[in-house]
Amino acid sequence: MPADAVPRHPAPEPAPGPASASAPVPEESPSLRDRLVRTGVALVDAEGAQALTLREIARRAGVSHGAPRRHFPTHLDLLSAIAREGFAELGATVTAADDPAAGPRARIEALARCYLDFARRRGGMFELMFRHDLLESGRLGLRDTSLPLFGHFAALVAAARPDTADPVTATGALWANLHGIAQLWRWGSLRLATGADDPAPLLAAALDAHLGPATGEAR
Repeated sequence: MPADAVPRHPAPEPAPGPASASAPVPEESPSLRDRLVRTGVALVDAEGAQALTLREIARRAGVSHGAPRRHFPTHLDLLSAIAREGFAELGATVTAADDPAAGPRARIEALARCYLDFARRRGGMFELMFRHDLLESGRLGLRDTSLPLFGHFAALVAAARPDTADPVTATGALWANLHGIAQLWRWGSLRLATGADDPAPLLAAALDAHLGPATGEAR
């Protein structure tokens, strides 16, 4: 090195701060699709299904309002991708709560409690997941996540009610009852009408009505 040369050291890079975490993702980024879905999930949890417009999701994701169409050609595609996240969570919760060693009625009760708890915790997502007028469940394989849950439920109902000639219809009736409890409880209507502080007695009454009174089945 020449004697008169002055060593040059690169300037230190600025430490990342809060601004870097919220910087817009480039619209060609492969992570944009996931970011849009995550943004939609957060939005539906905070403000409900009615807030899920393409423009609002794009705004919150920090991209132009046309960017979502690169991954989701229609609004329906994006809504279905968001709902799929809800079905995946509900399915995982049901699987974790299910005890194959328990009797079918006890397993149905555990599944039903998961359903009611999910509706309580994730009200906006719960509403979106079952709005098939919005989703058309065949989009993005949504039926592949929703129908297995119903099939599992129907198999348990068939085991709990071996006398029923049509377990699918019996399961549909029980599901409609559970969904009604979940939705009316969310809206406050059942609490007002019954004076109850807990939906557990309503769940027990629904199970008795559709499956018959509990008979001391091992749990």
